[in-house]
Amino acid sequence: MATIGKCPYSNRCGGCDYQGVPYEEQLAIKQKTVRTLLGGFGKVEPILAAEHPEYYRNKVHGVFGRDRKGNVYTGIYEENSHRIVPVRGCMIEDQKATAILQTLSEMARQFKIHIYDEDRGTGLLRHALIRTAASTGEIMVVLVITDPIFPSKNNFVKELRRRHPEVTTVVLNINDRPTSMVLGERNIVLYGKGFIEDVLCGLRFRLSPSAFYQVNSEQTAVLYKQAIDAAALTGTERVIDAYCGIGTIGLCAAKGALEVIGVELNRDAVRDAVANARRNEIKNARFVCADAGDFMVNMAAEGETADVVILDPPRSGSTAAFIESVNKLRPAKVVYVSCDPNTLKRDLELFKKSGWKIRRIQPVDMFPYTKHVETVVGLQRTNT
Repeated sequence: MATIGKCPYSNRCGGCDYQGVPYEEQLAIKQKTVRTLLGGFGKVEPILAAEHPEYYRNKVHGVFGRDRKGNVYTGIYEENSHRIVPVRGCMIEDQKATAILQTLSEMARQFKIHIYDEDRGTGLLRHALIRTAASTGEIMVVLVITDPIFPSKNNFVKELRRRHPEVTTVVLNINDRPTSMVLGERNIVLYGKGFIEDVLCGLRFRLSPSAFYQVNSEQTAVLYKQAIDAAALTGTERVIDAYCGIGTIGLCAAKGALEVIGVELNRDAVRDAVANARRNEIKNARFVCADAGDFMVNMAAEGETADVVILDPPRSGSTAAFIESVNKLRPAKVVYVSCDPNTLKRDLELFKKSGWKIRRIQPVDMFPYTKHVETVVGLQRTNT
């Protein structure tokens, strides 16, 4: 496999840990990390490499800044700070998205748009978020601003689409809070549908501006296949998809299950999940806006059961309370999809103490050139 040259921004950006490191060596480092942390639970399978380890990020975030000469640029926050590192090209981000960010910088100056100053709390334009869908070619541009009034918005969109006709929707996101969160809660669609669609594992998914979706579409298909294989569904199982987001894993599993119940706290994500089930004509999946742990405890209290629980929590991992709720529901299998082997180790220790046996540990390289690694773990209940 070829290795891209060292990124000129890597020393300041901090986004990539393995710039200039041959890809095979990156894989060896990650394999060793997972084996060191999780090898005590069982055999760690060889890590599944990415076929295309460069330019894979389908979600690109740019922060707007202005230099002393008045030039507008986009960049990335320097590691552990809010200092902006001007970036004109990232080696792991979609190249079309990178080009659009550069165009937005030029247009911001052309249209005399005031750039947000975080220290003073003044200005209009804060961030741009670009989402791309390789399978459909659709591209979403989200402009994060502090005020719903965007000067010359129609001309701005017209000029953006003249330069980038591949853009299929443009959305204003209103974030007027002094916060490190990128997106606010209100969206205004300027052009197109206000969302894009991507095809994953043969299913079509709607992606709104705030929807969680894995940033490496190609490796996500690999990851989800491992998760569904670990569930070993026969068509008779009731499956709980915890932390379900827009329903990607659960809907991919639905064709092999009797019923899938997705549980998610984010109301917008649940709305997308319902729409995704409908657009794929999947009738054996339903989605609930609730805390997954509370939902399963209530199921157990009402005498209901589930055969498989699939969980894909954030990097902070799951919780002792959630794991206890799994124990109360007493499924036969658990499939844990983790993006941090450190928190995964902590949670597996809790599962093991509760009588669960780890059957399979499969690392997947979702994030080449970074230290992060996804791991799929299959667990089986051994106590009665």
